[in-house]
Amino acid sequence: MKIAVCCDHGGLDLKTAVVSFLKENGHEVVDFGTDSYASCDYPDFALKAAEAVSSGACERGVFVCTSGIGVSIVANKVPGVRCALCTEPLSARMTREHNDANAIALGGGYTGVNLAKEIVKTFLETPFSEGANHIRRLNKISEIEKKYGK
Repeated sequence: MKIAVCCDHGGLDLKTAVVSFLKENGHEVVDFGTDSYASCDYPDFALKAAEAVSSGACERGVFVCTSGIGVSIVANKVPGVRCALCTEPLSARMTREHNDANAIALGGGYTGVNLAKEIVKTFLETPFSEGANHIRRLNKISEIEKKYGK
């Protein structure tokens, strides 16, 4: 699977570990930065990664900042991106099954490497349920995006 990854300075250590994990498991990684601990602005990196997910250039995305909140907000501004902040594997499973999420956000300041690997693994391995109720809700989300020109 081709996966977009990004981070700011607060998520660099976790992103680096996640990139290694993804590559070790046979995934292609497109890294949108940063690669520095110098203070930077997470929207610059999250936007590029989200655009890659939205366009289909990457199938999924993993976004990291100190809390995971900022990058998830940015990602969800891009039409077609459904990014969930995941703090444990259950939320990763549920967001795939129910929301067909194509991106997750992780908090580099809160989530350890081993837990992040389990979250990412669950996110990548869990299929969308295809339930009629979930499809109906996703269609409503798409209508909201259209209405507000997200």
